[in-house]
Amino acid sequence: MPMGAFLKMNRLSGRDQLLVGVTLFSMFFGAGNLIFPPYLGAQAGGAAWIALVGMAISAVGLPVLGVVAVAQAGGLPPLAGRVHPKFAVTFTLLIYLSIGPCLAIPRTATTSFEMAVTPFLGETSLWVRAGYSLVFFAAALAVALKPDKLTDKLGKITGPALLTLILVLVVGCLVKAPGGYGPATAGFVERPGIQGFLDGYQTMDTIAALNFGIIIALNIRARGVTEDRQVVRATIRAGWIAGGVLLVVYAALTHVGAVSGGAFPGAENGAQVLTRLVSWMFGPAGNLLLGAVFVIACFNTCTGLISCCSEYFSTQFPRLNYRAWAVVFAAASFLISIAGLNAILSVSVPVLGAIYPVAIVLIVLGLTHRWVGSLRLTYPMTVLFTGVASVAGALGVKLPIPLTQMGLGWVLPALAGFVLGVVLSLIRGE
Repeated sequence: MPMGAFLKMNRLSGRDQLLVGVTLFSMFFGAGNLIFPPYLGAQAGGAAWIALVGMAISAVGLPVLGVVAVAQAGGLPPLAGRVHPKFAVTFTLLIYLSIGPCLAIPRTATTSFEMAVTPFLGETSLWVRAGYSLVFFAAALAVALKPDKLTDKLGKITGPALLTLILVLVVGCLVKAPGGYGPATAGFVERPGIQGFLDGYQTMDTIAALNFGIIIALNIRARGVTEDRQVVRATIRAGWIAGGVLLVVYAALTHVGAVSGGAFPGAENGAQVLTRLVSWMFGPAGNLLLGAVFVIACFNTCTGLISCCSEYFSTQFPRLNYRAWAVVFAAASFLISIAGLNAILSVSVPVLGAIYPVAIVLIVLGLTHRWVGSLRLTYPMTVLFTGVASVAGALGVKLPIPLTQMGLGWVLPALAGFVLGVVLSLIRGE
């Protein structure tokens, strides 16, 4: 068979590429993605669109570039391994545990519970929360046990259903808006763009992007693509599709949040922002709509996270196979979810503040590898300087570094580490 014909047969069709892209979007779009854009809009008010630009960089641009960097490197371990083999093991485990049973997976159950059950039953007992989480994780586990079939579930069914429900919410806001944008509050008064960038951390998508590629590649291969280069290309295209859909949805939810904040000020989180608006627009049916949106979004993300974590751990620790690891992660997440949403969010903020900057510089280095890859010390020095500054900031240590007060105290250390790595590499000839 001619090479051209082989490559043509070894590519995803346009329809399959779109389905894989929607699958990746569905894996990205979970609890944080629903909570934080509306809250950003409510707090930013008239500066909502400037704030959205900042959030789009950290919550859309960086995740898409993360998918690209990891796909080009052949996975997160090879990318992190350019720093040091021991760093690759430690950082990869930390990333998987953060987006896995320690933070992100339990958050999917607690957030969906707060939005789908609490509005109807009010304050409930621990047993009710535990019962909901048990059913939620059992259903997610059932889907996650077949990771190469996620496109058939998330791409064809739950992903489109989620987008349809969000469209209903947005159209309702456009047709029956309670008012206009309110004034900017909190950190959005002086630096809306920077505050939006920092708030984008909370979606956790840049971290998740470092891991989702392994499952997306499985789904691409399950659709008949076997040539490695074509798998990489299809994964990158899926990243761009997912990023485009995320940007549109974030813009819509930011507008919805700004309108809600202007009409019903004083909300403490994005869930309250949305609840107040849908109750005003749709009455009691609004809570049903919003609950369905949260359950589907959180279920999609939970399934994707269980899948990618189990796939990685089954390759690194093969004494347990994929299915066994999936059960372990679902069970551990169930136990942690009982602690409640506020407890999980209180832990996630400092943890994300510590590892997010390192993930960002690793992505940037991966994307520029063709130019800096031969300078052996650029990776370790850049990551070292970034890590020291970001961990210090997460622990509340105020280093005398410019931009620290803006939450970006790691930027200049990262640049200093990069320059030092380049110089030392050139001096040592490596």
